[in-house]
Amino acid sequence: MTTLRADRPYMQFNFKVEIDGQEGGFQEVSGIGTEVAVSEYRHGNDPENNVRKMIGLNKVADITLKRGAMGSDVLFKLLDDVRTGKTGLGKSMKIMLMNEDRSDTTPVMTWKLKNVRATKLTYGPLNAKGGDVAMEEAVFAYERLELE
Repeated sequence: MTTLRADRPYMQFNFKVEIDGQEGGFQEVSGIGTEVAVSEYRHGNDPENNVRKMIGLNKVADITLKRGAMGSDVLFKLLDDVRTGKTGLGKSMKIMLMNEDRSDTTPVMTWKLKNVRATKLTYGPLNAKGGDVAMEEAVFAYERLELE
């Protein structure tokens, strides 16, 4: 259930990610989105001089999770399960936006992703002269987005 706040929007910096019930910490989550495709069609003998817009299929964007590399192989195992055929219909994922004052552990907004599968894992860049944190980035495909 979403929590409406009328005086100001929620800040984006306090969130949790759960993959099949296991919570993970990430620096950034991007790509949460869904759209319904629209097909345009017009009969050649239609008396109205405009196209008809018909509702098509629902599409969702791939989601990207980024975090500092911590020596964990959890994201690699998720991708390896897909690559080796060990995973069936996919996993579930929840992305929970929390209240920024952390006074309540109940999420103010939760996006639920259904049939999630890891599709890409990237490490780096690694630079011996740099002072940045080593990053890992995972991309997940999913079939349905719901708002809880």
